[in-house]
Amino acid sequence: MGIDRQRLEEIKQGTTCPKGFPCEESDFKRICRARHIGMESFVECLEENPRACPFVMPFGDGYFCKCPLRVFVARQESR
Repeated sequence: MGIDRQRLEEIKQGTTCPKGFPCEESDFKRICRARHIGMESFVECLEENPRACPFVMPFGDGYFCKCPLRVFVARQESR
C-alpha cells in the first residue's frame, strides 16, 4: 500500500491508541473494515460488532469510526 509514511507518523503522534497501533505494526494487513464515505474526520465502520472499539460512534443504524489513523488509511485506499 502506498501510504505517506511521514503523514502517518504525524497522525500517530497526535493519537492515543489503546490497542497500541496493531494495524500499523502489521503493515495494515490486520485492520478493521471501514469505508471512506467522503467525510473528513470519519469513515463508515463495517465491522460486525464495533461497540467495544473506543473509536466507534453510533449513528442511526450504523457506526462511524473516528480513529484518525483509520480515517487516513481509508482515504488513501479510496484514491
